[in-house]
Amino acid sequence: MAEYGGEQPLLSSVHGGCGRVLNGEDCDTEPIDGVADLAKEFLVESKKLWYLAGPAIFTSFCQYGLMTIIQIFAGHLGTIQLAAVSVENSIIAGFPYGLMFGLSSALETYCGQAFGANQFEMLGIYMQKSWVILNAMAFAAVPLFIFATPVLKLLGQTASISREAGKFALWMIPQQFAYAMMLPSTKFLQAQSKVMAIAVIAAVAFCLHGFFSWLLIGKLGWGLPAAAVVLNWSWWFIALAQFLYVISGTCGEAWPGFSWTAFEGLWKFLKISVACAVMMCLELWYIMALTLFAGYLEDAEISVDALSICNTFFMQNLVLLHMIISYTCSVRVSNELGSRHPRKARFSVVVSGVTSLLIGILFTLILVLSRKQYPAIFSNSSEVQQLVEKLTPLLGISVVFTNVQYTLSGVAIGAGWQAPVAYMSTVCYFIFGVPLGVLMAFKFKMGVQGIWCGMVIGL
Repeated sequence: MAEYGGEQPLLSSVHGGCGRVLNGEDCDTEPIDGVADLAKEFLVESKKLWYLAGPAIFTSFCQYGLMTIIQIFAGHLGTIQLAAVSVENSIIAGFPYGLMFGLSSALETYCGQAFGANQFEMLGIYMQKSWVILNAMAFAAVPLFIFATPVLKLLGQTASISREAGKFALWMIPQQFAYAMMLPSTKFLQAQSKVMAIAVIAAVAFCLHGFFSWLLIGKLGWGLPAAAVVLNWSWWFIALAQFLYVISGTCGEAWPGFSWTAFEGLWKFLKISVACAVMMCLELWYIMALTLFAGYLEDAEISVDALSICNTFFMQNLVLLHMIISYTCSVRVSNELGSRHPRKARFSVVVSGVTSLLIGILFTLILVLSRKQYPAIFSNSSEVQQLVEKLTPLLGISVVFTNVQYTLSGVAIGAGWQAPVAYMSTVCYFIFGVPLGVLMAFKFKMGVQGIWCGMVIGL
């Protein structure tokens, strides 16, 4: 048991068996023979995929919809309010969230393989390790929120945006601790395919969030402080509801209760968590960097607003693809590897990739066809709406490109290969994507379109 909690969750140290999995051989799986057999197996794997992905996609839209609702109300308060919320969310809150999201992704490897190997009691121990690490990360991030205004000014944001975003950031400190509790419990439940419980909790939070946003911001006119209170409350509702579900006895042996064992081997667990964090949060840092550079352009408020609207739709689709590809692929791969079925793991990658490509194309067509309508949902400014319309084709290209990236990310997480992928992503995003985006935006006077072209190149 102690070996499985080490730096790498190697299957050879988990349990007995044929041992041939390390050579790529299955213990009990026959190869696919013929087109008919392929179609049958594709259908079977698709059912498994959608059993996981369906509720996960719904959960994703509900959770990311919390910020979308706040942005809609902030956009109708004014351009400076929308810019403040967008900058705080993408830069100040985005940095620690990216780290915490990545750190928690180690559970997809550990819990997924432990569940496949029937080491159920280890799932709860791993989740508690992750709670310790993420809460420490949340505490470490508090100064960033306290000094958000000078930090944003130092990064080159305008004084008005920095001031409003700084005020909003102070209100958003509790949200970080909600993330620290919610993310590990989410990974813990997903590894066991308990996705319906997560979806129900997210749906209730979304409905309550929409009502209180309308009441406090739209009806009573309490402005950005009310937006922060509602957003904090919604995330804490999700975190507490999932925690109560976990400890209620519904997870059986997977929740052994609180244990001091969670503090044993914490450093080894932290090392693979950091590798996960670097790999998973590079996407968020990439978007954060692009939003930051948009603040240097002429008409910074309009550029940031337009980019934030596109980022909202881009992130919604990224989450959709992440749920279908990275999450489902990592769960399927880790579960099958834990059960010593590498052929099934490989086949799930193929099914995930084909499915995600089709969904990416469909999502892009919807965006392009509605490019004259959807910007008005977020902003009353005609300049912002026109700029978003121009960015939509690039947004669609970005959506399609992500499918290959997230397929491979899911494989890496499920198999514990996070470090090599982190190196590759760093080069693609920050050696090619960001510098070329800045060059096109400022040197070739392409503005925010040049910044997004850099994003496409990086992808």
